[in-house]
Amino acid sequence: MSKPEDVGHEYIGEQVAPQRAIVAEGTGKTAINEGAQQKEVRNAELYAAIQESNIPKWSPSTLHLYWSVFIAFCCACANGYDGSLMGSITVMPHFMATMNSQPTGWKVSVMTSLYSVGSIITTPFAAAVSDRWGRRIGMVCGAIGIILGSVITASSFSLAQVTVGRIVLGSGIQFMTVAAPAYSMEIAPPQWRGRCTGFYNCGWFGGSIPAALVTFGCQYIDNNWSWRIPFIGQCFACFVVLASVYFIPESPRYLFAQGREQEAIEFLAKYHGNGNPQSRLVQLEVEEIRGSVLQELQDKRAAWWDFRCLFDTHESRWRSAQVLMMGVFGQFSGNGLGYFNPVIFSELGVKSTAQQLGYNILGEGLKAIGAGTAVSLTDRMPRRTVLVYGTFGCAVMLAINGALNHTFGQDQSNVSTGQAALAFYFLFNVVNAFTYTPLQGVVPVEALDNARRAKGLAFYGFLTACLGFINTFCTPIANENIGLNYIWVFVGWDCIETLCWYIFCVEAQGRTLEELEWVYKQPSPVKASQHVDKVVQQADGTVTEKIIDHDA
Repeated sequence: MSKPEDVGHEYIGEQVAPQRAIVAEGTGKTAINEGAQQKEVRNAELYAAIQESNIPKWSPSTLHLYWSVFIAFCCACANGYDGSLMGSITVMPHFMATMNSQPTGWKVSVMTSLYSVGSIITTPFAAAVSDRWGRRIGMVCGAIGIILGSVITASSFSLAQVTVGRIVLGSGIQFMTVAAPAYSMEIAPPQWRGRCTGFYNCGWFGGSIPAALVTFGCQYIDNNWSWRIPFIGQCFACFVVLASVYFIPESPRYLFAQGREQEAIEFLAKYHGNGNPQSRLVQLEVEEIRGSVLQELQDKRAAWWDFRCLFDTHESRWRSAQVLMMGVFGQFSGNGLGYFNPVIFSELGVKSTAQQLGYNILGEGLKAIGAGTAVSLTDRMPRRTVLVYGTFGCAVMLAINGALNHTFGQDQSNVSTGQAALAFYFLFNVVNAFTYTPLQGVVPVEALDNARRAKGLAFYGFLTACLGFINTFCTPIANENIGLNYIWVFVGWDCIETLCWYIFCVEAQGRTLEELEWVYKQPSPVKASQHVDKVVQQADGTVTEKIIDHDA
């Protein structure tokens, strides 16, 4: 595996070199032509390859690549749809009458949380399917599971039937959350990797916003179709996936692992090299992927049910730590409260069901703006910096919200305080979406190498399902017993998360997936991930040399 001084991506800083500065190699000094710039990059060779690559943004092959990423996006839509759906349906009068339930309490906990149980029990199977038959087949299995679950829940006449449907839904989601993020990451050119995978995870809002709109409109239907139609709507994104998945290419890294090297090279040439297999970027990717896959094949392959590869070495434990932190922190930073937005709005003085569902639409829209802004910047923003400051920002927003909640809750007569509490709840969601929504898709896939990716993402899905179970089972009960004081639990926990990100977060921005192997094998991966190269970029954009600073 190459060391970081041999291999790069986005530059993280620059300084204009003095004109015709002279520096001799071996002393840290090199000749820099007039108009050239000295830049610090995380990977010199990759940065140079990207500068020479010329991927047209609107060519037929690039448009096909966009469509392929969009299919992965649709997989996340199904999950986001559910996140907004249940909180709205549980306050609908016809649903409560049919299921003999209330907006809070143990019955709502059971209906919502067993979705996560379905994800938990299918974890090893989802990884096995994605590894053996490919990312596309994994997405197909997930789509079929979600459609079956939607049909069961939409036709329900009892709590037991809804529960069964929710378990089937969760099972389908697990297949998609293993296959789709890996697919979007593996097909993307290195310079688009963060945006493509971040865009995949923004599919949450591609589902949650339509769910909020559908439930808002259906509340005016004065019969059981008011909640049956929203359940049926969960199938829509899955039909798009099923109709399109066989018209998109398979992941090149999966093709390499299956011995279909020529197909993989043809993919890279077509989508990353503008049709040129001799492109410097294509050659770099082929070399690194081939080396990674050969190393994987030399290792003894574990059985599909054996997950020891995630914890058996220093390298694998550091990789799994990134997955663990994102799996836990991404679900338990206070954003789980969003499953029950209408109930929270009610506690903040919004009593009308129509207003509650309307605020739900507003909240999802604001979160989408925060997440979309972050996606556009993902390939330029250091992951570690965003996670440290963003998580602390979440704690601050929730603390202010909690203080206002306390004042408002004393007699609920101070309307302006309640409105301010609502505003800071929305601000928290914007900050949380900016911090976590893109990186929930990016960080786990970047942390996992090809040999561990499917099992690692299954482990990630297991973690998110477990935390999702806690969020969806405990929140209705907590709302019933302690109300909005539950928010203070997340204020304290977000402070702990901030410290963990600062100490343990490995910076992956600006490096190839394969080059990160070197980083994770170092005694201190966090320190190694901060290493930068210095390169000379001429006035015409060409990177001509790397500066070797022997004094550094």
